[in-house]
Amino acid sequence: MHTSKQKSTDKHLKYETKALPEETSLTQNNQNIEDLQIEQLLQALALQLPKHHNQIEQLKIWRQITERLENLPLHSRILTAIIEAGSLSFKYASHPFCQLMGIDRIDEIEAHYNIKLNELFSDWDNTELEKLYRLQILHWVLKQIYQIDTANLQFQNYSVISTVNSPKNPEPKYIELWFCCEQLKVTRVDQKIDEFVDFNLHSMSNSEQIGWLIQPGNLEMLAQKLKLENYQIEGLLLLEGLDVTVKEKKRKLIQLLVEPESLVQPDKFEPIAQLLRSLFRADDMLLLRNEGEKQFKLFIGSEFLTRANYPKLYSTQNIQDSPILKTAKKNQIQNIPELESNSPTECEQNLSQQGVRSLLLIPLVIKSASPKEESDIPEILGIVGLISNHPSNFNLSDYKNAQDLIPALTTAVRQTIQQRFTNIRNIHPAVEWRFLQEAERRRWGLPPETIVFEDVYPLYGICDIRGSSTERNRAIQSDILAQFRLGLAIVEAVCQKQYSSLCQQLRQDMLEYIKSLEERVSVNTEITALEYLRCRLEVYFDYFLKCGDTIKAAVEAYRGACDNNHHGVYQARERYDQMLYKINYHLQNTWEKWQKQMQQIIPHHCDFEATDGIDHMMYVGKSINSEFNQFHLSSLRYDQLRAICDCARTAISLKAESEEPILEVVHLILVQNGTIDIYHNESTERLFDVKGSHDIRYEIVKKRIDKGVDKDTKERITQPGMLTVVYSTDEEWEEYEQYFRYLVREGWVEDKFESGLIEPLQGVSGLRFVRAKVLLPEEVEFNQK
Repeated sequence: MHTSKQKSTDKHLKYETKALPEETSLTQNNQNIEDLQIEQLLQALALQLPKHHNQIEQLKIWRQITERLENLPLHSRILTAIIEAGSLSFKYASHPFCQLMGIDRIDEIEAHYNIKLNELFSDWDNTELEKLYRLQILHWVLKQIYQIDTANLQFQNYSVISTVNSPKNPEPKYIELWFCCEQLKVTRVDQKIDEFVDFNLHSMSNSEQIGWLIQPGNLEMLAQKLKLENYQIEGLLLLEGLDVTVKEKKRKLIQLLVEPESLVQPDKFEPIAQLLRSLFRADDMLLLRNEGEKQFKLFIGSEFLTRANYPKLYSTQNIQDSPILKTAKKNQIQNIPELESNSPTECEQNLSQQGVRSLLLIPLVIKSASPKEESDIPEILGIVGLISNHPSNFNLSDYKNAQDLIPALTTAVRQTIQQRFTNIRNIHPAVEWRFLQEAERRRWGLPPETIVFEDVYPLYGICDIRGSSTERNRAIQSDILAQFRLGLAIVEAVCQKQYSSLCQQLRQDMLEYIKSLEERVSVNTEITALEYLRCRLEVYFDYFLKCGDTIKAAVEAYRGACDNNHHGVYQARERYDQMLYKINYHLQNTWEKWQKQMQQIIPHHCDFEATDGIDHMMYVGKSINSEFNQFHLSSLRYDQLRAICDCARTAISLKAESEEPILEVVHLILVQNGTIDIYHNESTERLFDVKGSHDIRYEIVKKRIDKGVDKDTKERITQPGMLTVVYSTDEEWEEYEQYFRYLVREGWVEDKFESGLIEPLQGVSGLRFVRAKVLLPEEVEFNQK
């Protein structure tokens, strides 16, 4: 017998040498002799095999297939193997298939004759390839046992994509596989067992059988019902396949990217990032997103999953010469093999400092720049970049893969931009329509537009807990002094037990610290004092516990007092927190009841915040609701006054009913007759900021007015149990004087007003105030009597 190499050489000589007639006759005789010898060998092999029908023909088929496979070039991408159908044992595998199995040489298959197909796949019983194998067996069961013409069922066209864990590859390979088989013989071991008896296939006509089998899912159902252990299967299967790992990764990426919230949900983003890193052999990814206003925001990795730490903002002017931005101008995928030598702007320099050495940039362009004006920047959603910590990481095949992903990446970034608006917390229903509108615009690739509401009337009010900062400082002082005194007791107990110069000095330090705390506490006392105890006292506790029962008891008392989530004495502060919560809770409930009622007047935006008291900021105007008119404004202003009066009643009643001391609450409304413009600033956590210098003046007054004092008496303009209104012009007071008469008539306030000028605030002067005592319901009844 010739080896494969010898056969190849013989064939080469046959084609290259012109044979003489007698040589041709001799060659033909030699070939006939060789064929006779092979025929005799096949008969001899057949005698050694179990007695089955048509053994020699089967061996001939095997020989033909083997010869064809042996002549396949080693660099072929086609994976081929011969599998014994019954045992699933490998009888032959091509070089690429051997490499996939971790076998270096083809002839090792014979040495490793026990390698089986189902051993290559973990959890074989649930793999797609196992289902494909069952379909192949089903083909011959239907054909040979049920005598069904299976030609129209096209079993040979079935293929599956399976994951193969190759020992020579760190990541699983995706392989598309299919079976080819010219002849199998299947017989039932136990003829009484018919797993398809419930389907009555035998009683159907041929057309009925085919009609039933072609129904979706029926063939797969039959294949799963096959009892393979009850079949004797003879013959060989030719298994062929292609490595489609890159194709499958792109398919999975596209599928993940087009899902909603693909780039904003961690559980969706992580598999996307992992697949991108794998496909492009990258270390990370970046997104340079168009933020409008001629600026771009750079996100690296999972930075855009959170708004807690805003990534770097770059103006268009600052990155005009950036190769990253040039990618968008050219609307071409760009490879930067050496970033260190190509960093003209701060953007690339920052990336280089973080260890980035090469980039593959994918522009997501909506509309290309005008060909007449090359300097124009095209309308883009952003630029996706693949990052590598190695130079020259990306190659030509990466260009093609990146190109295929552009539509899906564009969809994902569009959805990210859309979801930035729809997922904003605390967005009020009255203005939600505008955010949804902008989100839809950007989803379709239109350039960003700033969300602005023009000519809206501001209505600001506050219920401030008077002296809350002072009371908190007292609580901090009380707790820290208590903790220091517990610590001092430990040190003094140690000093009594044993003489220690260090302990004496530590005692002196703590006495001085206590004296300082008794005098005053500063803003950072809460942090510095506790840090001192941790570093100068608590580090010795393990030793102190061994120094005697008295000292041990003192340490345990200290630890017991600090055994809480704050890891320190927290009694006075706990009482303060509970008091603050109680006041805020009741004030908030009162305000929310009124806010629901005010929304019935006309939908308007309302920001609400509860800290040391509550404050609200309402905006109303035609740009928010087209039905708005002057009556709506007047109604809202009057109801705002009534709501604040009700909050004042709540605070007064709470103080009267509380068994423990409770802080006073003051109440103020700021009036402005003119309108302002508000806009959504995407660079801040706030939903709205104001535009223009005149509008900013209103914001300044808001922040400082609660500290305002009467120009003549020098007392605070806000007083507990009273409603204070601050205004600027006679026209404003003329309107609110009418409201005050209504409040008196309804019994909200006393018919006695106090007024005056407000001491000029920093940058603001000319403000005036009016205040009136808020009446409780019982006081109104008494006055009426």
